[in-house]
Amino acid sequence: MIKKGITRQIVLHYFIVVLLALLLVEFIFMLAVQRYYYESIYNTISSHISMSKDFLEPIAREDNADNGNLSKLLTNLNFSRAELEILDLNGRVLASSAAFESDRAVLQTSDIMQAMNGNTGRWVGRQPGTGEQVMAVSQKIDLGGENTYIVRYLTSLENVNSKLLVMGLLAVAVGVAVLAIVLIISIGMANSIVRPINNITAVSAQMARGRLDVRVKGNYKHELGELASTLNFMAHEIVRSNQIKDDFISSISHELRTPLTSIKGWSETLDSGGYDPDETRIGMSIISKETERLIGLVEEMLDFSKLQQNQMKLVKGTVSIREIVQETMLNVWAKAEQKQIHLKLDTDENRAFNVFGDGNRLKQVFLNIVDNAIKFSHENSWIYLSVKEEDGKIIAAVQDTGIGISEEHLIKVRDRFFQVDHQNGGTGLGLAITQELVELHEGTIIMQSELGSGTTVTIALPALPEEEMGSEYQADDSTPGPGSETGIQQNPSDPKEV
Repeated sequence: MIKKGITRQIVLHYFIVVLLALLLVEFIFMLAVQRYYYESIYNTISSHISMSKDFLEPIAREDNADNGNLSKLLTNLNFSRAELEILDLNGRVLASSAAFESDRAVLQTSDIMQAMNGNTGRWVGRQPGTGEQVMAVSQKIDLGGENTYIVRYLTSLENVNSKLLVMGLLAVAVGVAVLAIVLIISIGMANSIVRPINNITAVSAQMARGRLDVRVKGNYKHELGELASTLNFMAHEIVRSNQIKDDFISSISHELRTPLTSIKGWSETLDSGGYDPDETRIGMSIISKETERLIGLVEEMLDFSKLQQNQMKLVKGTVSIREIVQETMLNVWAKAEQKQIHLKLDTDENRAFNVFGDGNRLKQVFLNIVDNAIKFSHENSWIYLSVKEEDGKIIAAVQDTGIGISEEHLIKVRDRFFQVDHQNGGTGLGLAITQELVELHEGTIIMQSELGSGTTVTIALPALPEEEMGSEYQADDSTPGPGSETGIQQNPSDPKEV
């Protein structure tokens, strides 16, 4: 007995479908064979009646009212394979070659009624008295005058039915054999599906219990192979994500501990008193900076959480990418100055390179990219920024000559929590947030890097057509830009340098 499950369902469905198909085929087959045999008998008798009429001409000229003419009719119409009966138009038997019925019996079967209407009648049924199944074929013969008779032939169907029974039993035997073969094949087919599923289920159960080192083994094909590969890939990604999460927890713990330690230490120091105003200002300044650092870390994690839940709201408007990049350079100037890193901007000062977007979020994008460039650049190096328009897109690029990223890490660097160098701190969320923000602005971000040679980050955003800018940009352009406030060179022909 097959236990409950997919195996039983598959076998049962195949078995039922094939069984119904076999029953239908065998029924149609037996019906066709029976019809063929019965039609053959009917056609044979009908042909005999038609040919026998040619011999009735001499009889028609004689007196047909006596029994002698009936005997002649029996002789001329006799058929060795069937009993012959001569009936009047009332259905009474006048003569018979071998009586099934009692003498002078009146018959009212359907073949007689059809013969009275001028057709060749046929009736299949049980012979009264004997219970034998017979076929009756009747036809009216008009010999002229009042000499009109019904010629009726009766033939037994027992021999034909016995042959049909043998054929039916043979068909049943063939059907049983086919069902047995189908049963064996369906069980094998079901097992070929169920075994891999059971294996995958067992491995999945182990993974659910935390054993992420197990893998589905076996060279499965088609959908099962895809399922096994997907499960193995999922386990690999979970292990990788867990590792990234552990690294993130370790990193963020360190990142949070450092400013908290500074805040706690200076708070206790200041609380103890006895320090001059200069030391107090230094302590308060450190507390303020470390607090801002903590706020930045928390905001970065909150931004990423909003992006993951599709809750990030953008306040969009006309934004000048040139001004965004200039402001970014001014914001990171002090940090770059500490490492003696030079920032250089190459752009057309007469164009704003406007896009439709959220200025604060786009500034966050460029701040993160330039800050990373400074973080991973050598002292006394250069960082090149450029803004231009190509094919209806604003292209902004940030190129550094820093340590670069290996090909292995480059494909993972935009994954959440991933950090190339844990020594430099951070949450590993910056580039993941940057990519999400760029995509929210219907843009793309491309990173190219070579280990030891530097990294280039290129952002492409849909440009606003000049006619959509209106006079608003002209008014803004007349006001002093960030460059004029900080001594950035204003000659459009020269690259900007901070």
